[in-house]
Amino acid sequence: MSRRIQEPVVRSLLENDLYKFTMWQALLHSHPDAQAEYAFFCRNRPLYPLAELQADVDAELERLCSLTFKQDELDYLRSLRFIKSDFVDFLSIFRFQRRFIETRLAGDKLCVVARGPLVHVMAFEIFVLYIVNELYFRRLPSDPSVMASARDRLAAKVAWVKSRSAALSSATEPFIFFDFGLRRRYSGVWHEEVVRTLAKELPEHFRGTSNVLFAKNFGLTPIGTMAHEYLQAYQAFGFRLRDFQKAALEGWVQEYRGDLGVALTDVVGMDAFLADFDLYFTKLFDGLRHDSGDPVAWAEKALAHYQRLHIDPLSKRLVFSDGLDLPRAIALYQRFRGRVLTAYGIGTDLSNDTPHQALNVVMKIISCNGQPVAKLSDSPGKTLCENQTYLAYLRQVFNHPAEAA
Repeated sequence: MSRRIQEPVVRSLLENDLYKFTMWQALLHSHPDAQAEYAFFCRNRPLYPLAELQADVDAELERLCSLTFKQDELDYLRSLRFIKSDFVDFLSIFRFQRRFIETRLAGDKLCVVARGPLVHVMAFEIFVLYIVNELYFRRLPSDPSVMASARDRLAAKVAWVKSRSAALSSATEPFIFFDFGLRRRYSGVWHEEVVRTLAKELPEHFRGTSNVLFAKNFGLTPIGTMAHEYLQAYQAFGFRLRDFQKAALEGWVQEYRGDLGVALTDVVGMDAFLADFDLYFTKLFDGLRHDSGDPVAWAEKALAHYQRLHIDPLSKRLVFSDGLDLPRAIALYQRFRGRVLTAYGIGTDLSNDTPHQALNVVMKIISCNGQPVAKLSDSPGKTLCENQTYLAYLRQVFNHPAEAA
């Protein structure tokens, strides 16, 4: 099934999720000497072995390592008030190093491992994911009916939201959603068409994208703050393990001084997060992001937390981003409207809703400074850690239940 790449997958180093840049800046300033390892995983069963993509993935990685940021891209980053001048200067001379990333095969599985300085290898993740995705879908049947179906599905989403627009509009609490679909998109061309269509057809509700290149090109708001890897890395930065979340949140506060104030809650579970999210952090952060577990139960815990600390929930925002589609997002909006501000990050259902089943691929940090790191997800199957001894210790420290076998 070997076939040469006809078009490069990666078009720009700016085509990355915003939270990669924000975490990159924070870690460059606070822990520039940290070392880390990231590994690629596919959580579902592809239609053909991903091992068949190795040669093409290698070719794309070689090309990725030849790219640099363009001046207009650096100027755009510099225009974002939370991006600091010295970080843009760093990016102006940055180039990916091929020696820090390798592919290999394990049977019919494709393994991709990035190992080296944290502030270098962390930036590979999103590129690897959408490289694998696009190469994978290029080898599947691509007759005109595939794109026709995708466009029909997108048009149906737009029409569905428009038909409910009156009920979703409010001067203070409109339904708003973002594109979070870069990492698992069908293709770059299709992703661009989706974002352009949503921006044109649903401007009242579609408010931004995590894709920084698209935000620049379409005049949209770039969306993102932090991901799991940022907090996980703090498990290896010399703090007492029980205190790593508080140290990570404090590091974020010191870096951004009130900007980018949405915290991710599920690195060791919502209950353990709220135990660390005291009045100090609750007042400093604008809101919370949900990425695993039951979203209703999660939101109710967040609301109870705000109320317990005598903070008006309507002064905060809950961002939902776990496996959403528009009907689920609107159902959550209707449930919590009037109780708290909300927003919705929708990924695969926007950028990869075609007749072909989407891949569930991730590339996660698995060690930092020579020791394992992990997250304890609130959703079964999302916990990733090769060191079971460390995982058991982490569960014990944070009183997190083990997943059912």
